[in-house]
Amino acid sequence: MSRKRIINCAITGGAHTPTMSPYLPYKALDIAQHAIDAANAGATTVHIHARNEDDGDSSFDLGTYETIINKIRSVNKDLIINITTGGGLLMTIEERTSMIPHLKPELGSMNCGTANFGMFEMAERFTEWQFAWEKPHFERTRGGIFKNTFLDMEMVLKVFDENGVLPELECYDVGHIYTVKYLMQKGLVKRRPYLQFVLGINGVLGAAPQDLVMMKQTADRLIGEGNYEWSAFGIGKNEFPICTQSLFLGGHVRVGMEDNLYLAKGVLAKSNAELVEKMVRIMHEFDYEVMTPAEARQVLDIRK
Repeated sequence: MSRKRIINCAITGGAHTPTMSPYLPYKALDIAQHAIDAANAGATTVHIHARNEDDGDSSFDLGTYETIINKIRSVNKDLIINITTGGGLLMTIEERTSMIPHLKPELGSMNCGTANFGMFEMAERFTEWQFAWEKPHFERTRGGIFKNTFLDMEMVLKVFDENGVLPELECYDVGHIYTVKYLMQKGLVKRRPYLQFVLGINGVLGAAPQDLVMMKQTADRLIGEGNYEWSAFGIGKNEFPICTQSLFLGGHVRVGMEDNLYLAKGVLAKSNAELVEKMVRIMHEFDYEVMTPAEARQVLDIRK
């Protein structure tokens, strides 16, 4: 499978807001349909956040997650579903993990350290907002943090282990790879690690080509080249450049409206499927193929 790669599509996330794009899905059935369409476009896995049906704010409501998952499964029973434990910046770790025991996804994201998450400059980009929560959502990141302590990570990994979930280990900076190594040494990461390099957020590592190389070299040194699977993406305009570089370095890729709302400069993506289709085109230009869900399960060592 040396020329095959996973495309993970992050459908809606919790960072972008409805004012930023009329195409950003936030109703449960819309999120599900975006995921189905992304899979039809070539996505191997989909990364799912739930949002409030009324105003698009982040939600940990189990019923909303069930609606999304059930709709996807009614159409596509093979797609790998990855559920977030990132949630929203104001959620507790108990809230962020509450749906995992009920839904038991094959994959679940886990953030590998506390970080600054500086989205506050977005608060000045619009003079009118669709919903009242949106501007404060950005403003509070000037003085807030995205909290992921060692105790939080231990709790997430325990919940994952009890429910057969493979952790997708979100690494925003080099220090987070050291944390993964520590968690492995303590027996808390029990399976072959699957790392996700998240680059370009204000407050952590940037998204220059050298940054991705440094992350890969650090993981090779600490964990061992070939001893882990990994994926990478950049935020915003850095999405496709980092994804393309990741292909050349042996990694998988992630695209989607959680991370980037634009198909090209000044052109809003109308769907997650459009972003997946662009990534598929890039892969084909360089003679890479997209892994099927069955192939990804084999590579990641997860059971359907």
